Amino acid sequence: MSDPVETAREEGRTTLTEAEGKALLSEAGIETPAFRVAADADGAVDAAEAVGYPVVVKVSSPAVTHKSEWADGAGVAVGLESADAVRAAVERVEAAADERGIEADVLVEEARDVDAGTEVIVGGLRDPSFGPVVLTGLGGVFTEIFEDTSHRIAPIDAAEARAAVEELRSAPLLQGYRGSAPADVGALADAVKAVGDLVAERDIAEIDANPVLVTSDGAVSLDALVVLEEA
Repeated sequence: MSDPVETAREEGRTTLTEAEGKALLSEAGIETPAFRVAADADGAVDAAEAVGYPVVVKVSSPAVTHKSEWADGAGVAVGLESADAVRAAVERVEAAADERGIEADVLVEEARDVDAGTEVIVGGLRDPSFGPVVLTGLGGVFTEIFEDTSHRIAPIDAAEARAAVEELRSAPLLQGYRGSAPADVGALADAVKAVGDLVAERDIAEIDANPVLVTSDGAVSLDALVVLEEA
């Protein structure tokens, strides 16, 4: 597969699609759900059958960075269990894209049970004063509510990444809560280190992997937003 950053540069873009962002994370060793990108409803149904139901269908376009808020919720459809449901979701995306005058494909990915683990944010940015910075904290809908994050100047090693995770106020959630199995903190720390390396080594202005679902079996990035530095 061609390098996602180089592809975006060649097309004059600074924002990667989610598929490109996830490809970048995957190359760095961060797990993502199985996914395929489709141009139309027929392709989306084929993708869903290849990935396996239930699936999630999302709008895929560099013009759409916050998919869940786009077009009154048309940008993300979760828990789809049939071809008819996939077609309906794609039709909503296509109608909204046409209305807004943008080109959009759809990303079809395997659904993950978010109740099976803890949602965490792993991000990175290039700060004007400090340079490459990596952060982690409570993710999903709680990111802005609790503002529980820790930061490190990147790159960092595995021990420092783990320390960043363990200093969070929400860290006890990862240790097992009300009978739940302890999360794989090592896998989360590996993801934090990998994002730090990406920001330090590539011309990336911002990475936002949110949420990263952390379970007893590992850490998987359910979404990915990558913005490149201006050329």
